[in-house]
Amino acid sequence: MVGELEFEKPIIELRKKISELKDYTNKTDVDLSSEIEKLSARLEKLENDIYSNIKPWDRVQIARHPNRPTTLDYIGYLFDSFMECHGDRLYGDDEAIVGGIAKFKGVPITVIGHQRGKDTKENIRRNFGMPHPEGYRKALRLMKQAEKFSRPIICFIDTKGAYPGKAAEERGQSEAIARNLFEMASLSVPVVCIVIGEGGSGGALALGVGNHILMLENSTYSVISPEGAAALLWKDASQAKRAAESMKITAPDLKDLGIIDAIIPEVRGGAHRNVEAQAHEIEMALFRSLKELSRLTGAELKDQRYEKYKAIGEYSFLNDYIGVN
Repeated sequence: MVGELEFEKPIIELRKKISELKDYTNKTDVDLSSEIEKLSARLEKLENDIYSNIKPWDRVQIARHPNRPTTLDYIGYLFDSFMECHGDRLYGDDEAIVGGIAKFKGVPITVIGHQRGKDTKENIRRNFGMPHPEGYRKALRLMKQAEKFSRPIICFIDTKGAYPGKAAEERGQSEAIARNLFEMASLSVPVVCIVIGEGGSGGALALGVGNHILMLENSTYSVISPEGAAALLWKDASQAKRAAESMKITAPDLKDLGIIDAIIPEVRGGAHRNVEAQAHEIEMALFRSLKELSRLTGAELKDQRYEKYKAIGEYSFLNDYIGVN
C-alpha cells in the first residue's frame, strides 16, 4: 500500500480483515455482524492506543508522508483570490517556494511557503521542496512588498532544507538565508509561521522568523534530519530513530521548550487523512494569531519578535556558574 507507515500496520491489517468480512456478508447469506462489531470495537481501541502514543520517529514518518498536504493544498482551502507572484527580480523563479497575495476572511495578506511535488515529475520541477537562493529572495521580495502595503505575512514551512548543490552556493545560498533572517526580524507587519511538514535546517529558518510560530501536531522542526544527526553522532544513519527521540524535534517537545507558540491538532492518523478538516484547524489557529497580533503597532510587533527570540534557550554567566556574587 502506497504511503503505509510501519507503526500503522496493525491498524491496516485489522481494517482489511473487517472489510473482507463485510464483503463476504454481502456476497452470502451468512450473518457475521457480531464478529464485525467485535473487530470494529477492537479497531477503535487499537487506534486510540496507537495514535495517542505516537513516538517521535512515527511523527517523522507522518511528516514525510507522500500524500501529506502541501502549501498549495492549504492555500486552496484557506484563502480567497490567491494571485501567485514569480521571480526574485535578480536571477529567476524558484518553484520550490510559492508566494503571492490573497485574502483571509476578507483581509488582504501575503502568503509564502515551501512547495513539494505530488509525484516524481513535479518533485523534480520543484526540486523536492529544497529552495535555491532565488527562492528565498523571491520570498523576501514579497515580504518587503507586504510591509509596504501593511499586509500580514503567513509562511508555510515544509522542507528538508535548502538545496546544498554547487550552483546554489555559487549564487549565494547562505547569504540569501541570512538576509531573510535579518530582514524578517525587523518587519513591521504581523508574521505568522506554520510548520506543516518537515522544517529542516536553515532552509526552514529562512521563512521561520515570526511573531507566532505554530506547528501541526505531527510535523517536525530541526537543525538537521534524524539520519544526518545519527551519522554525525554515531557514524550510523540507521540510528535515525534513536536520534529522533534525542533531538526533541516534534511539536510537543518544542512547545515544552518554548520554541513554538502553539500546536495545531491534526486529524487522527495525520493531515493526509482529511485535508479539508485539517485546513479548518489551521484556519482557526491562524485567525486567533492574526486577531492577537493585529492589536500591535509596527514597533510593538518588532519588539515582540525580539523578546520572543531572546527568551529562547538558557544561559548563565561564568560568575553564576562558579558561585561568585
